[in-house]
Amino acid sequence: MKTIFPFITAIALVAPVADSATSEPSSSQAEHVSPLACNAFALSPEVRKRHFEEVGPALLKLKKSMRELPDGYELELPADNKTYQLLTEWAFQERLCCPFFDITLRFDRENGPLWLRLTGRPGTKEFIKMELGI
Repeated sequence: MKTIFPFITAIALVAPVADSATSEPSSSQAEHVSPLACNAFALSPEVRKRHFEEVGPALLKLKKSMRELPDGYELELPADNKTYQLLTEWAFQERLCCPFFDITLRFDRENGPLWLRLTGRPGTKEFIKMELGI
């Protein structure tokens, strides 16, 4: 089963996908709307290498499940300190190279799992589906 992180590597240099969204950005968002494409060059060469070759693959190995959402996907991960540190490193870098993602990290109550939610404006889910071959 393909997962969310390998697609980031595959799209690192892909031309922007047409954004079918026509709605105006909310007042809490910047007026600039980035294209639905990953810009791997937003990361330094050292950070880019670690992001795509180390951190992403390490998180993939830890993934327990994946859920489809109306506007993206959510991945279940172990709720331990090591996973959280990897995930926050990945999320901070991911928001630089793929600024169109809404990235949410959530711990469920009663020592439940850690969730990574990737969602976004219209077209984001289709972008993920295309890159994952879903």
